[in-house]
Amino acid sequence: MKKLKFIVSLHTEDNDFQVAQAAAAREASQKYGIDAEIIYADNNAVDQSTQLLKAIQNQPELRPDAIVLEPVSGTALPQVARAASSAGIAWVVLNRNPEYLSELHRASKAPTFSVSSDHVEIGRIQGKQFAALLPRGGSVLYIEGPSQSSSAQKRTAGMMESKPANIQIITLKGKWTEESGEQAVANWLKLATSQNKAIDLVGAQDDAMAIGARRAFEKVANEEERNRWLSLPFTGVDGQVKTGQVWVRQGALAATIYLPPLAGTAVEILAKALRDGTRPPERTTTASYSIPEVSSLASRK
Repeated sequence: MKKLKFIVSLHTEDNDFQVAQAAAAREASQKYGIDAEIIYADNNAVDQSTQLLKAIQNQPELRPDAIVLEPVSGTALPQVARAASSAGIAWVVLNRNPEYLSELHRASKAPTFSVSSDHVEIGRIQGKQFAALLPRGGSVLYIEGPSQSSSAQKRTAGMMESKPANIQIITLKGKWTEESGEQAVANWLKLATSQNKAIDLVGAQDDAMAIGARRAFEKVANEEERNRWLSLPFTGVDGQVKTGQVWVRQGALAATIYLPPLAGTAVEILAKALRDGTRPPERTTTASYSIPEVSSLASRK
């Protein structure tokens, strides 16, 4: 049997969860004897589409057997997905459940499915963290992912659902990277309104943006103001072993939410399906949890 070749397409190398995704994909590929090529779209949906179409339109003997992607765009590249399906290439979407998936799952001969975190539940957990850290209520400076990201939208919806009414949210926009979190906060600090707004907690939809926010506050010139900002609790999402969990232990983050890397699970499901001729379920959802437990955050004043 020929060695299977997979392409794993991810957003960026400048994000700890994406790095963990790549590592998980490589580990699973080695376990199952798969040739996995990891490529990055640099957070550009057009580049991601172009990269994948080039692979799909290659000579048949050079095409991948499967494409695993975490799409930059909210639509998850429906035209590219159909092109892959027509070419007999397996198609797996990470962290999205696009509308076209059910149709392709039924019609495609190659495995077609999604592996995703439950982003609404992640948002609910973060809202509960806010409630535990701010038992008397207050204001949260909240850094979301990109507007077009369904993951960001669902996390916000879950957070708004579970947070108490006495916690107000001030929203900034980031791009899942430390640099974008730092820039979002730096721009906000330049606004006159930021000087008059009491903030009690800084929350971000991933750990990288939370740490970027801290970096922006570390550059505040006034020592008293800088210390006040840095004394606030910061929270994020992803909770990877080498980054988010370390930042919680060091005190840079008050809390995070652990998300299992999805790419390894996807590669494992694909490898078994292609070799055994089985048909994976259309959707697989992983479970996330608070680090530390929400109940332990309530003791923080």
